[in-house]
Amino acid sequence: MTLSLHEISVGMFVPFLRNLSGLLDKAAAHAEARKIDPAILLGMRLYPNMYDLAQQVGEAVRHAVVGSALLAGREPITFAAAKPDLAEQQRRIAAAVDFVESLPRAEIDAAGDKDVAFRLKSGTELPFTGRSLLLTFTVPQFFFHVTTAYDILRHAGVDLVKKDFLGRR
Repeated sequence: MTLSLHEISVGMFVPFLRNLSGLLDKAAAHAEARKIDPAILLGMRLYPNMYDLAQQVGEAVRHAVVGSALLAGREPITFAAAKPDLAEQQRRIAAAVDFVESLPRAEIDAAGDKDVAFRLKSGTELPFTGRSLLLTFTVPQFFFHVTTAYDILRHAGVDLVKKDFLGRR
């Protein structure tokens, strides 16, 4: 059985972005029930030198959007630099899902040997082929940030289980 690049990218990003949205729904309910400012949850981190929850969500979205856009040869959507609240995080996830789903499957599938460069926030460009971008960088980065967001919320006491991370299959 052969997996296409579209299945490995869009096919994985979309359900896990939706799961991430579900995690944020549970975070909002947790904050409301305990009368906690949701901004406190968004500012939480697992360790002082790690990104906070807001940045973890932002990086998951960024890797899904930029990685998919690079494969499809399209410009990625961008978001305002302002620090988003929970509602804005949800809008950004929804926009990311809409964007990656709109990209042409054939162009993504044909990008395996295509030369692409992922630009880090520092401006440094990392060269890849489409296939190596997905398998060695974008997908691992995406899952790192989604997992860390889940872990931050669990650490904060949000009632989550593995099924919330994996989604209902």
